[in-house]
Amino acid sequence: MEFKDYYSTLGVAKTATDKDVKQAYRKLARKHHPDVNPGDKTAEATFKEINEAYEVLGDAEKRKKYDELGANWRLYEQAGAPRPGAGPYAGAWNVEGGAPGVHAGFRTMTAEEMGQMFGEGDPFSDFFHTFFGGPAGDTAPRGRAGRGRQARQGRDIEQEIELALEHAYHGTTRRLKMAHAGHARTVDVRIPPGVGDGSRVRVPGEGERGTGGAPAGDLYLRIRLAPHPKFERRGSDLYTRVIVPLTTAVLGGQAEVTTLAGKPLRLKIPALTQTTQVFRLKGHGMPLAGKGGGQGDLYATIDVELPRSLSSEQRAHFEALQKLDKGTAFAAS
Repeated sequence: MEFKDYYSTLGVAKTATDKDVKQAYRKLARKHHPDVNPGDKTAEATFKEINEAYEVLGDAEKRKKYDELGANWRLYEQAGAPRPGAGPYAGAWNVEGGAPGVHAGFRTMTAEEMGQMFGEGDPFSDFFHTFFGGPAGDTAPRGRAGRGRQARQGRDIEQEIELALEHAYHGTTRRLKMAHAGHARTVDVRIPPGVGDGSRVRVPGEGERGTGGAPAGDLYLRIRLAPHPKFERRGSDLYTRVIVPLTTAVLGGQAEVTTLAGKPLRLKIPALTQTTQVFRLKGHGMPLAGKGGGQGDLYATIDVELPRSLSSEQRAHFEALQKLDKGTAFAAS
């Protein structure tokens, strides 16, 4: 097992003050952070080393134990690793002693945080685990035997995306930019037809990275449907409005309805159709997600269009119609 010279790693003397140690760590951490050096394995390795060095030198108690160990390193190497509680240097085995995670005046990255960043196994060395147990907040058993128990699957992530109603109808593919530990890549995600507002689409393995070799979590895309100018969705059904002339509403005829898929349909308008009357066009609504080709229905609400201007001939006809209506009213009375 190699002795770790943490002072050399941070580039400070053994007589450095706590302030000097902290400043050196911050400067190196900014320089070698994976976000600043994407894809640079050398920078990743250096970042792990300075994180481990500051985990020890940034804590007064650990630093004291480390300084005591340094002068006796060769003696320890010859004698072999002591059992906890035995031997003259047993105090260096687990120096935390009390409640884990209780430190003052410094903050390094835990093994879990490092695992999420790098997606690898334990980022701390054998030397560190042997003499200092684990990083702040680590309550797993110390040493090699305990490391495997630190494995934990990454957490799932949920992200909202806005989708046009047409894309929800036909299905679509979204290209997402993913970033893990400073590494960016693109992922093509297939959105199936029929997804609804608030539904979720699972993207396996694109959540937070696992620790200790455990798998990553999943990414869930939560769908938010954008408002549509012509169609309203209610479950698997669609609703639209169809404008018909007054003469068609009175005498009957046909009206054209364009579906969300862009297909024109002929709707039969019976005579004396009233405004706000609703007609059902079966099977022209939203696809039923996961139902093997089924579809909801399309409902067309009639808006009777009144003329905005009249020619002399049209006015004459309406006046004649008005007289007929009055005559009918008088006869009824």
